[in-house]
Amino acid sequence: MLKDSDRIFTNLYGVHDSGLVASRTRGAWDGTAGLIEKGHDWIVEQIKESGLRGRGGAGFPTGLKFSFMPKEPDPRRPQYLIVNADESEPGTCKDRDIMRHDPQILIEGCLVSAFAMRAHVAYIYIRGEFYREAEVLQEAINESYEAGLIGKNAAGSGWDFDLYLHRGAGAYICGEETGLLESLEGKPGRPRLKPPFPAGAGLYGCPSTVNNVETIAIVPTILRRGANWFNGLGRPKNTGTKLFCISGHVNHPCNVEEEMGIPLRELIDKHAGGVRGGWDNLLAVIPGGSSVPLLPKSICDTVLMDFDSLNAEKSGLGTAAVIVMDQSTDVVEAISRLSHFYMHESCGQCTPCREGTGWVFRMMQRLIKGDASIEDIDLLWNVVGQIEGHTICALGDAAAWPVQGLIRHFRPELEQRILARQGIPEDANAPRAA
Repeated sequence: MLKDSDRIFTNLYGVHDSGLVASRTRGAWDGTAGLIEKGHDWIVEQIKESGLRGRGGAGFPTGLKFSFMPKEPDPRRPQYLIVNADESEPGTCKDRDIMRHDPQILIEGCLVSAFAMRAHVAYIYIRGEFYREAEVLQEAINESYEAGLIGKNAAGSGWDFDLYLHRGAGAYICGEETGLLESLEGKPGRPRLKPPFPAGAGLYGCPSTVNNVETIAIVPTILRRGANWFNGLGRPKNTGTKLFCISGHVNHPCNVEEEMGIPLRELIDKHAGGVRGGWDNLLAVIPGGSSVPLLPKSICDTVLMDFDSLNAEKSGLGTAAVIVMDQSTDVVEAISRLSHFYMHESCGQCTPCREGTGWVFRMMQRLIKGDASIEDIDLLWNVVGQIEGHTICALGDAAAWPVQGLIRHFRPELEQRILARQGIPEDANAPRAA
């Protein structure tokens, strides 16, 4: 369990004031100019050595991503940092609390990260529904300007830095980095083909890096406390702390900062008050937001909450949004609801996603009632496999993986519904999950 002294987000629950004065008493903006004085390359190397991986879902090494930006900027092509605050993954609400209760650590992170990538301008692209959060964040940006922490000679560092807040219109697809860039340019949020990658041609065709709110917010703390401190938390290649969002059938839904690699059962029992009705009442858990495959109780008993452990179980850490489902859950209907979400949020640019997500949802609706054949389960598996990996962005994968998890672990449930519809008695001894 993470020690309080190792927590980065000290006002996650809004117990204290979110303003600049209160934030500085908690450590924000402490010696920022001194960090910048150590140079662009020093910051990038520290982030590399810390082992920090992106907290937005993909888990790409952050320091490596920083290093992709040109080291000799072209004066005709400004470089940009873009902060992805379009938190639209169902089950995820961590970035929202950072922006609402501790916005100054995000703003400081923007300055330091932008300097590391030789960028003088950053944009925070915030989800349109986060109206109050946008108000708090804009007020915090204004405070930072007035205090000289950003703007000309930001924080007395000699680096000029401007920060802008841009509100989106509530599209899930704009959480994908190139879809976000298109939207930020005033176009429909449709992902771009890559290459070129944003570090070569991003916002307005200029070098850009897109990072998640949580990722950027923890950069200054890593630099102040040292890469070895961060690297000493968690497990190899899965280092540091992580914000987990625990929801669903638990006694106390919550957001909590914990050490990477904490056992899933310990995370739920210690922080969320356990599964409603006790651990034995658990059916399944979606461990990383709606786009990752669910895991049945048999795996949840021992699995660790980090990128590699969950990948080994054919799931993923994603945004670390833990959605708990007890035995009362109609798991087929639950996954069908997610299929509807991805059908609705598809931008329609890629044929496998545009046509496939609708087909998958309609098939899931039939499977809820058992109005299908056993062979249709194999057909569904085949179709989601044709969607996965065949689209410009990862929305196709996100639509496929929940269905794959359902078939992988709950095929007996699907078969029993089909047999019951056909009038064949249900096998009382058949397991609910494989």
